[in-house]
Amino acid sequence: MTARAYCDCHVNIWNDEDVLPLYETQIARVRPGAMAPKADADTLYAEMAHVEKAIVFALNYADSSGIESSDETTAAAVAKYPEKFVGFAYVDPRRPDCMDRLVHAVEDLKLKGVKFGPIYNGVALSDPRLVPVYEYLQKHNIPLTMHMGTTYARNAPIDMGRSLHVEPIALRYPDLVMVLAHMGHPWYEDCIVVSRKQPNVFCEISALFYRPWQYYNILIAAQEYRITDKIFFGSDFPAARVDESVDGLLSINDQLEGTKLPRVSEETMQRILWSNPFEHWWKGDNPLG
Repeated sequence: MTARAYCDCHVNIWNDEDVLPLYETQIARVRPGAMAPKADADTLYAEMAHVEKAIVFALNYADSSGIESSDETTAAAVAKYPEKFVGFAYVDPRRPDCMDRLVHAVEDLKLKGVKFGPIYNGVALSDPRLVPVYEYLQKHNIPLTMHMGTTYARNAPIDMGRSLHVEPIALRYPDLVMVLAHMGHPWYEDCIVVSRKQPNVFCEISALFYRPWQYYNILIAAQEYRITDKIFFGSDFPAARVDESVDGLLSINDQLEGTKLPRVSEETMQRILWSNPFEHWWKGDNPLG
């Protein structure tokens, strides 16, 4: 089957034993009756059938959302399905061995990028513990994807999900590529204007389609600010599936029937679906070779 998107740039991986009781408690508040979904390598590979490449990363959210996976799990998935997966490491700057783990992930496990959730780990982007992380990533041409926006987890300081906090870091480290996940929802204007101003800041649309009115306004604002060339496709699997994420984007204008509201253009939708992070997130060093 022909791929419906080129790359899913936001795919979470964990094994069943990585799901802690806290996850069930937290998710029950927002999705009553929901069970922990499977997100192991084989499940991900089957789900990614309709994309050509998938960027995969573990989560270290034990004390906020109740998921505690590992870079080794990510690396094993890449080794099993190298034609499909590109692996990112996860950093938790609260750990005294954070830099040792990062160097191991990049230099030994050969992971190609980094994921960080300031809101989930309770560490602001301005925290001095992140300075060596930023310096290492910039020096070694490694992109940094960050959870930006709100979350359902109670033990997650909400202000740390604001995209405005990205701009000082982007200015201080101009050669560090920074990717703002989830368009910084619900503060998407912050995400859009920071991405527009800073050449090293990009954004992506994972886990947005199930709030269609908000999603529509995000895409219209992105068109009006002319940053659609900086937006990448992602699902946030297993929180959302690939096909429903594609369908949610392609049907975004359905809710406007009978109105004179502006439409999300076909060009915008296709540009996002076929966005290629491997041409933009690494400076002259495509990880696909």
